Amino acid sequence: MMEPEPANTFRGLPLSSEQDSEIRHYIHVRQRSGLPWDTPELHAMLADMLHPPEPVDEDRRSISGSMDMERLAAVLDGEVDRDKADTSPES
Repeated sequence: MMEPEPANTFRGLPLSSEQDSEIRHYIHVRQRSGLPWDTPELHAMLADMLHPPEPVDEDRRSISGSMDMERLAAVLDGEVDRDKADTSPES
């Protein structure tokens, strides 16, 4: 697999291969539709890729709380809580 380098990414930007592919796909679809591709939407996509938003502490807590709720729902449905299951071998 080719490593992303400025020479082989969209306008030399430091994008991952997935991001570069997404940008090129967006441009291709716009061109096939006869629409301009250099749009504010493209600029916003690039800005998000180059400077992704930092998760806020509240978001981290909500993710943790969501995982706890999923675990509780699984246990209530009769599934084994794999994080707390006894993994010691029976002898």
